Amino acid sequence: MIRRFVTVWCAIGVLVGTGAMLAGQDRSARVTFSQQIAPIVLANCVGCHRAGGSAPFSLTTYEEVKAHAPQVVAATKRRYMPPWKPEPGVGDFVGVRRLSDEQIALIERWTAEGMIEGQPGQSVLAPPQSGAWRLGEPDLVLTMPAYALRATGDDMYRHFVLPIQTSARRYVKAWELRPGNLRVVHHATMEIDSTGMSRHLDEQDSEPGYEGLIAHTSMAPDGYFLDWAPGHTPYVAPEGMAFPIEAMSDLVLMLHLRPSGRQETVQASIGLYFSDTPPTRVPALLRLTRQDLDIPAGEKHYVVTTSFRLPVDVDLYTVQPHAHNLAKQIESFATLPDGTIKRLLSIGQWDFNWQDVYRYVTPVPLPAGARVTMRWTYDNSADNPVNPNVPPRRVTFGQRTSDEMAELWFQVLPRNQADRNVLVRGLQSAQLLENIKGYEMMLQADPGKASLHNDVALLYAKTGNLEQVTSHFAAAARLTPASAPALYNVGTARFAQGKREEARSDFLKAIELDPGYANAYRSLGIVLQSEGKIEEAAGYYRQAIQRAPTDAIAHHNLGMLLQVQGKFAEAVGEYRDALRIDGDYVDALIDLAWALATSSDPGSRQPEEALRLAQRGAQLTRPQTSVALDVLAATFAAAGQFDQAVTTAESALTLAVTAKDDRSVREIGQRLDLYRQRMPFRQSP
Repeated sequence: MIRRFVTVWCAIGVLVGTGAMLAGQDRSARVTFSQQIAPIVLANCVGCHRAGGSAPFSLTTYEEVKAHAPQVVAATKRRYMPPWKPEPGVGDFVGVRRLSDEQIALIERWTAEGMIEGQPGQSVLAPPQSGAWRLGEPDLVLTMPAYALRATGDDMYRHFVLPIQTSARRYVKAWELRPGNLRVVHHATMEIDSTGMSRHLDEQDSEPGYEGLIAHTSMAPDGYFLDWAPGHTPYVAPEGMAFPIEAMSDLVLMLHLRPSGRQETVQASIGLYFSDTPPTRVPALLRLTRQDLDIPAGEKHYVVTTSFRLPVDVDLYTVQPHAHNLAKQIESFATLPDGTIKRLLSIGQWDFNWQDVYRYVTPVPLPAGARVTMRWTYDNSADNPVNPNVPPRRVTFGQRTSDEMAELWFQVLPRNQADRNVLVRGLQSAQLLENIKGYEMMLQADPGKASLHNDVALLYAKTGNLEQVTSHFAAAARLTPASAPALYNVGTARFAQGKREEARSDFLKAIELDPGYANAYRSLGIVLQSEGKIEEAAGYYRQAIQRAPTDAIAHHNLGMLLQVQGKFAEAVGEYRDALRIDGDYVDALIDLAWALATSSDPGSRQPEEALRLAQRGAQLTRPQTSVALDVLAATFAAAGQFDQAVTTAESALTLAVTAKDDRSVREIGQRLDLYRQRMPFRQSP
């Protein structure tokens, strides 16, 4: 829990040295603070017990430790401090804060012998470069505006939008959250929004931020779940796994806030630490969850389990469990293909107040076919001393502190980066239905909450169940009749069902309610584009961009229309704008590659850039599509690499035949004939 990156290793060295010293300790010599106790406190306590730390008192001087010695003895004897929940022998983790029996006895003996100081001034209990940030001064600090939380009422989920003032893409190698007010901040999550829509929603609310469980236009960086809960320490990414943030995007901080009985001020800050080099590896998140929790009152041993079978070889880097007050025991293990059991994490006495992200000293290898399992045990009886309900009551899944959760996250790295998309698709499919169960349970408890209807509608959209999507969006709109986002959501669902006129009406009403709501303009453009009304659609895309300049989709869609109109230079400019906002936007990569490879104007063709863009687009497209491969084949041909063009076009043709896409079969076949004749494809002027 010390601030600098290297301090974990220093702490381990101190502990090893202390253990060796204890082994040869002369029992007749009296224990002194400067010689024996100070190294233990420095290595294990002052990271939190210091000015500006999260602990309630400081332990950075002899006088402070002496004043709190009885508390230190009691807390260390029952192993409440230092806070370290994983049980020994299951998982080898970085930064273990577990005292040895000898160290605990030494602290007790020092106290009993009168707390002798030893040599004054010889003990240093402040790590180098001490300050409020444990990892040292961040490269960038983002601070939310002060928010006044009401004194009473239900838990609140509020998103605060923090502009990221950078002039270019940066890569985050570490980050730290300071919650600002531990009395009311239950937990926090962080995502990145490059569309500008979160900023707009914030501006529409009279107070800082806006409410809801899901920030609809923001996303977590690939392979990361950026969150904070009690007990979390700063996170440092593994080597080569920094994550990108785009210039002038926004960090959306969702705070779960619990009213304390009086009005409280909340002002959290996030410190970001940048890497000078882009990532060479992209991790994924393996999430296990059960969201149908229904724990009867009085139940002492309520057990839930769930598993996921790995489709590819991976290495586990970190593990992060989460539950609320009723959880007692947390276990995770992997069953290997040969039946061998590999234990991954065990917490015998769960403590809601000490949750952390645990990093394996050496990544844990797991082969394809291994089944990763979580097993959570809950105690909802009166015998549970931390049961918040007296007498016990039925508890179900939910986000509030009074509800329960069962979550386990592993950060994993596929051995072969090409396998990452296979893994992610399998995980998303497994998690989606479980997430829907959770939201449906929350709706049973609170059917009048519009934000829950919106959230579950978005989840149903991923299943293709458009009836449920429309039903829940319509319910949200009825509960918030003057809400532009609610009408926009209903319109989106209706358009997906082919109800263009109804969708158009919903989008226009959303604009009437909120003339600055960029998403509605963009969606009107999509409706009109689907009807072949190119000029009108382009006008709406321009209005969307005017209101949200970082809307990559609007830039890309406008580029497509401009290209259809023969306005090549303008189209290329819009595609480039989309890629400046989102460098991995597949549609923009592919369409710009196509334009630069097949332009009828020789001066506009840039075959080398086109090939690079198309290769990146094809790499990001999983599963492969005939469109991505058709474009890649055209760029190979434009670059004079006709053998690769033929091979790639043949693969594209096979996919088009399988999909029974007759038009694509015909057009790809015509281009394939050109490549076999060593001729590139050119668009008609």
